[in-house]
Amino acid sequence: MLDTIPQTLLAFLEFFKQERRPLIKLAGIQTSCHEEKEKNIQKAVKFAQIAVERGANIICFQELFATHWFPKEMNPGHFLLAETADGPTVMRMQELAKQCGVVLVCPIFEKDEQAFYNSAVVIDTGGEVLGSYRKVHVPQIPLWEERFYFSSGNLGFPVFQTKFGVIGVQICWDNFFPEGSRILALKGAQIIFSPTAAAFASQERWRTVISSNAMTNGVFIFRVNRVGSEEKQDFYGKSFCVSPEGELMDKPSGMKEGITLIDIDLKNIDRVRKEWPFFRDRKPENYQEICNSDFRPYLPTAGRDFKP
Repeated sequence: MLDTIPQTLLAFLEFFKQERRPLIKLAGIQTSCHEEKEKNIQKAVKFAQIAVERGANIICFQELFATHWFPKEMNPGHFLLAETADGPTVMRMQELAKQCGVVLVCPIFEKDEQAFYNSAVVIDTGGEVLGSYRKVHVPQIPLWEERFYFSSGNLGFPVFQTKFGVIGVQICWDNFFPEGSRILALKGAQIIFSPTAAAFASQERWRTVISSNAMTNGVFIFRVNRVGSEEKQDFYGKSFCVSPEGELMDKPSGMKEGITLIDIDLKNIDRVRKEWPFFRDRKPENYQEICNSDFRPYLPTAGRDFKP
């Protein structure tokens, strides 16, 4: 049958098939964590290898993927969990990235001289570290006692040119501050990864704010949430990816350990930004008030017990 089809038509069909094929496969890995760091790392590597077997190009782990959720309390002994951005965990992930030809987003508890950060190290396919993002907005609420451990990030909002596209990172609480995702998009980010550690009944808030950030900036945003029951929290997973139109790419994952795989086409970004030209219609000259140090927004007393 195929022998009767002209070769030019076959070539066209093959070209069309290639053009329609999703360009990038993203993977979000949500796992439960133990107090023993090495077990967490081994599990993360195992899940990453499965994701690669299923075609993943870029893999993002959850917030502080190598440790249990130690910020539930203020304990000086937990500082021993921190390591440098070129420490053993990142070195292990560099080997994995090089071996599998995959980009990795690795959120770690980072120590840098005398300061500590909630960070994400980005590793390209050859195993080279492209840089780090340090969480800027650090909460201090019950069971998320993060300011006891982490300084506010001092690296700004970097973007990383990986083999598969330009990416940015917003760690957990950062997603509720729209300035960060706007800066990343203006600097060229096509995909924003959002590793989180959210518990309790907060899924709809996350879906709303991430959908808004994706839609107003014309980017893909992939939220990868921690899962599992720890001493005082039940992390619920439900990782999801949102399109540049603010719509779910697929239903959120479940509440157990697993891998969320999403196929994306970066060409959709240009299409959406033409249809919804928010960047074109920006008026930066009118936004100076937000940067005025004398400006004090109204701070309501309600909401202090919000759980991320």
